[in-house]
Amino acid sequence: MTGARARRHPLPVRIFDGVQRALAALGRGPTKFVDSESALLDAARKATGLDDFGDSRFREGLRVLLRAYDEESHLSPFGRLMVRGELAKVLENRLRVERAWQQSPEILELPVRRPLFILGLPRSGTTALHFLLAQDPANQVLEYWLAAAPGPRPPRASWAGDARFKAARQALRLTYYLDPTLKAIHWMTVDGPDECRHLLLQSFVDHTFDSNASVPSYTKWFEAQDMRPAYARHRDVLRLIGSPTPERRWVLKYPAHLRNLRALLASYPDACIVQTHRDPANVLPSICSLVAGWRSLYEGGVDAAAIGRQQLDLYAEMMETGLEVRSQSPSEQFFDLDFREVLADPIAAVRRIYAHFGFEWTPAGESAMRRWHAENPQGKHGEHRYNAADYALNPAEMDERFAGYRARFGLPREAQAERETG
Repeated sequence: MTGARARRHPLPVRIFDGVQRALAALGRGPTKFVDSESALLDAARKATGLDDFGDSRFREGLRVLLRAYDEESHLSPFGRLMVRGELAKVLENRLRVERAWQQSPEILELPVRRPLFILGLPRSGTTALHFLLAQDPANQVLEYWLAAAPGPRPPRASWAGDARFKAARQALRLTYYLDPTLKAIHWMTVDGPDECRHLLLQSFVDHTFDSNASVPSYTKWFEAQDMRPAYARHRDVLRLIGSPTPERRWVLKYPAHLRNLRALLASYPDACIVQTHRDPANVLPSICSLVAGWRSLYEGGVDAAAIGRQQLDLYAEMMETGLEVRSQSPSEQFFDLDFREVLADPIAAVRRIYAHFGFEWTPAGESAMRRWHAENPQGKHGEHRYNAADYALNPAEMDERFAGYRARFGLPREAQAERETG
């Protein structure tokens, strides 16, 4: 493989990979993923003591993904280990969520009123907005540890002693140990807000899988699926997590929701959508660098040109789909925010969002946001370097693919950046 972001893993990982490759050369290689479907399901049952996975449609996605891992991915031995662990965790989460709904069916009747979704291109201020909005006591967000292991959110004082919290903290530490540069690209905290993509994983229909590994047949299958059942489950898992405080407004973030906007609005018809905007030709190389960084953890090296093509197609289609759905939806359901506004005065940007949707602006919320902003200056987690040429991204082609999107929102062409602070 070629790679602009091939990573040298820490010594323990290299030793593990070397031992596993030596065993494979002796005929003691790992079990094929496609042959381990039943074993994965059984292991999840054993780990939880539960056996009801709910709607069986998830099995098709799991099966397609396992076959793609075998036939197309370039997973390192350590990458295979991570994938197996993650698949096991997703299956265990399905079992535990199903049990929780069965034990407390009234949860499925709880309201999710006017949730606010932050959408838009990655690297366009979405993460900063998400963290800021998380500070308002009127809002609730999907914390990383509860995204990783959903259940009713317990009192804040008990989190540190929760086994799920401890496991999530260790998972984050491992991620940044394997590649410390990811801190500047995508900073996450165990008790901070994270993308709600985790909830779509339970249906095995999400770009997390094809971001972390080369699985084009899975991508083709996934992009042809009806996403409405997955978003219905997404809503019901939120009901479970927020069941102790259903009155608080949900604030969620995930750029890929733009591609699935119809399905999202089917489950959340009163959703309030904030879409951030920035010159796509400037941020796409940064997105590719992010994907390459994650994939390097699993595959060791990356085909940078293939990542460039995949991400260009994905986000061009995503923007076109978003424009189409928006043209058929009430305009007041959306609020557009230029990246430069977020950068210049994020508190003022949030205040404009609240005014547009009629949310109450309180001194307590503003004070908490200002405190977080002061404690988290841009560049706190380092500098992220990238280059469009590494991913074979052609400026003229990017201009052409995003021409309609740029014209619709009056986005100027930015000077080509090759670094940003995280």
